[in-house]
Amino acid sequence: MSKLSVTAHTESFKLADHFTISRGDKTEVEVIVCEVSDGTHTGRAEATPIYYEGEDAELCIDAINMRAKSRVPLTRESLLDTMMEGAARNALDCALWDLEAKQAGVPLWQLAKLPEPKPIVTAITISLASPADMAKAAKKAVADGFQLLKLKLDGEEDVARVAAVRKAVPDARLIVDLNEAWDERDVEEEAAALVPYRIELIEQPVAAGSEEDLIGIKSPIPLCADESCMTHEDLDRCEGRYQVINIKLDKAGGLTEAMLLAEKARMRGFDIMVGCMLGSSLGIAPAFALAQKAKWVDLDAPLLLKKDRPEGFKATNGLLR
Repeated sequence: MSKLSVTAHTESFKLADHFTISRGDKTEVEVIVCEVSDGTHTGRAEATPIYYEGEDAELCIDAINMRAKSRVPLTRESLLDTMMEGAARNALDCALWDLEAKQAGVPLWQLAKLPEPKPIVTAITISLASPADMAKAAKKAVADGFQLLKLKLDGEEDVARVAAVRKAVPDARLIVDLNEAWDERDVEEEAAALVPYRIELIEQPVAAGSEEDLIGIKSPIPLCADESCMTHEDLDRCEGRYQVINIKLDKAGGLTEAMLLAEKARMRGFDIMVGCMLGSSLGIAPAFALAQKAKWVDLDAPLLLKKDRPEGFKATNGLLR
């Protein structure tokens, strides 16, 4: 591939409401937009810095600019060897995918040999709040057509929150996300307490790096690794502890690694969830292609914005399209 020009800048999007998890509260999100051009075609992509990994927009843009100045040819394959996983590599990788698709005159899914995209059920996030407020939010989500709800929990009043939601929406599908809040707790006991409420999945119960705490745990509900699994190299520490892997392009550092992670995870017997950081439809687009074969999908980020990009993703009856 001939010399490419690379640019990167930040954009901010306000959220429609507070996004609250065990680690804090957000009302807007800052993303990186990266463009890679060959002079005729321009590939464009978006990534969101992983704040809990110490990333921010400025650091990510610096990393993109530094890689662009390198003498090593800019290809998706070379990115895996020359950049760490994370949002900066994701932005470059997905911009290269977009560029290559435009050069070839084919859609991304076809270039990547992924299934042709069809509408898929996505979870919608119910932010951490009081049991009554979460029940109210859940009832509204179901009224809006969502079939799968993802409840943010923090290790305090978890059962009360889940019970209130289940009472409000008796027929909805529910998953819960602890964002590491059950660290130093009896995971088996905590999970058992949620069984009566028909929870399908428990996401990231303990802190990343504490996977050994799950050895021997017989959870009655499948456990899903999020923060514990960035790339395929993390599968060793998840095997025997988790049953599901949540793949996010920002964590993996692009669609190239995310596809490799999905393949290797399935070979080891993991089920797959495809999730996302906060961001717009531009950042969700390549993940949507990857998510076509996932057991669970959580790509609600653009649906949580006050205003998404023009012609972005929409949800009808809980189906993302």
